[in-house]
Amino acid sequence: MTLRKVSSLNRALLLIDRGSREPEAQEELSQLCTLIKQESKYVYVGHCFLEVIPPYIEEGINTCISNNVDSITVMPYFLYPGMKLKDSVKKTAKICYDKKIKVVIAKPLSYHNTLNSLIRDRISFTREKNKIVPADNKCDILVIGHGSSDKSARTAFVHTVNKLKPYFRTVTFCFLELDEPRIANGIEKIISSNPNAMIIVPYFLHKGAHIKNDVVKDIKFALTKYNLKNIPVYITEHFGVDPKLVNMVLERAKEAEEKVG
Repeated sequence: MTLRKVSSLNRALLLIDRGSREPEAQEELSQLCTLIKQESKYVYVGHCFLEVIPPYIEEGINTCISNNVDSITVMPYFLYPGMKLKDSVKKTAKICYDKKIKVVIAKPLSYHNTLNSLIRDRISFTREKNKIVPADNKCDILVIGHGSSDKSARTAFVHTVNKLKPYFRTVTFCFLELDEPRIANGIEKIISSNPNAMIIVPYFLHKGAHIKNDVVKDIKFALTKYNLKNIPVYITEHFGVDPKLVNMVLERAKEAEEKVG
């Protein structure tokens, strides 16, 4: 895949992530930033975290400034427009104002058309890897989101999930926490439709604690509870590092930069 070069003279690009203690999640972010740097003309491309572990937002901004940039494009690296996103934007704006550095804040990844393509890619890879026989229109899909108390996050998630419906037998969504239905409810709903094959998609950016532990635990609990001996169940990979994510970040950054001039 050929990625677009982005004009970004004397700019830095800073990705703000929620934060995770899992080394795999941190490594994925580092790899993503490396790819973005290779496919753009930003003076500096890096990441920082809203919470959990350093580098936090102020440190990330300081690193950008130390690279002698005159403007920072900030990409809130979130799938949802929820509370964490709003918090990161508010903190970023204040810090940049205090430091008198020009800042452009891009939109998050939510509502980007490529999200649907990323999900379908993960499903296709899982189908090929496991030699799943039923065609797409015979498979039942369960997409697991994180969940949020912010209604706008749910709306954005459901918007993306609904775009999958023309391609599969059924498409259902559920949440790990903070919203309903939960994972067990989603699996129960699919079972009620007598599925040929169930493909579960974790709608997560990183291989953090949720992917490594919480999601897996809840899926195993539900599968044991409903005793799915005759229904094949497959779990796809999370989004991780992907050239399409690189393009999404660069597109969001360019949109924001062109808007402010």
